[in-house]
Amino acid sequence: MTPALAQLLDLTQVVLAQGFAVFVRVGALVSLMPAFGERTVPARVKLLIVIAFTVIVMPAAPSMTTPSDMSGLTLIIMTETINGLLIGIGLRMFVLALQTAGSIAAQSTSLSQILGGAVADPLPAMGYILIIGALALAAMAGLHVKAAALVILSYDLLPLGQFPGGATVSQWGVGQIRQAFGLAFTLAAPFVILSVIYNLTLGAINKAMPQLMVAFVGAPVITAGGLFILFLATPFILELWQKALDHYLASPFEVAR
Repeated sequence: MTPALAQLLDLTQVVLAQGFAVFVRVGALVSLMPAFGERTVPARVKLLIVIAFTVIVMPAAPSMTTPSDMSGLTLIIMTETINGLLIGIGLRMFVLALQTAGSIAAQSTSLSQILGGAVADPLPAMGYILIIGALALAAMAGLHVKAAALVILSYDLLPLGQFPGGATVSQWGVGQIRQAFGLAFTLAAPFVILSVIYNLTLGAINKAMPQLMVAFVGAPVITAGGLFILFLATPFILELWQKALDHYLASPFEVAR
């Protein structure tokens, strides 16, 4: 074997090893990523997405030594899978925040049972509308570009071939859950306020006119009011959600710090 051929084979082995490490991290991320990782996306399409992200991220990924045995390869697979899942879980929290906001809004406006089983995860109609709109907005706003930048940034926060610290991950996870529920309640606040006003008004009317069946009178009002608030507030809800998502993409581990 000529020296040039041997050098080419060594270089190919290094490139394949680094590409495989990036592929594992990106694959774990895409499996939980909004829009690209949804259940409705076919597995073959997801595989092409992972390969495309791998090709984009690999030139910017840090260099690594080629694993010499099975234990080294196993370590790379385990660490990169965990690191990719951590980043993906943070992104998936924003979808769960929309689901929670839709459930709160639907329960507040008596619209929780309409089209409840229309998707893989049973959702009220409001949650379904918000999620579809948010995913479309994120895709149009360049989610794929921001996600590639996030993966490149993640190598500074989660080094290649190293497990993340348990204390840091637990603190970060609690912070992400807290922020997700806070964001969900913020997004659903107009519907909650409408529900409070409706119930107070209904109680006052019932106190003044006990013989009136206020439930039959108020049900169409709260339903129409909920739809009207959804029509007016959806652009602002999606804008607030997009800003929160962009903030996470720019600094994913800010909570842990």
